[in-house]
Amino acid sequence: MTKQERVGMYMRYLVEEGYMPRVDQDGDIIFKFEGGTYLIIIDDSDDEYFRLVFPNFWSIDSEEERMQVYIAATHATAETKVTKVYPVRDNVWASIEMFCSPPEVFKSVFRRSLGALRAGVNNFREKMQS
Repeated sequence: MTKQERVGMYMRYLVEEGYMPRVDQDGDIIFKFEGGTYLIIIDDSDDEYFRLVFPNFWSIDSEEERMQVYIAATHATAETKVTKVYPVRDNVWASIEMFCSPPEVFKSVFRRSLGALRAGVNNFREKMQS
């Protein structure tokens, strides 16, 4: 399946589910969910790789806070199924990354993946605020 075919598949699914997706300049898909902006980042060379991202949900404002972010991100990643939480420059991102074979399988795990992302973000925030 080509990148364009995958973009079309993801776009059709998101529209059918009531999201209002759009494609960005890199060919990745952006959509909103519960007040957050999410991405489906499409790998050019691996059509079975599915990556759902919640970028920039926490700003890192100091080096002291960066150390807390590392601890909270490790905690959230360890405590939340399939979710990775990690710093990207001066922000924190969360993602779900998996192999879907065939690529259409993503439909069966999409809602659960969004829930896992939210749980990971909540675990991160709770640790940062404790």
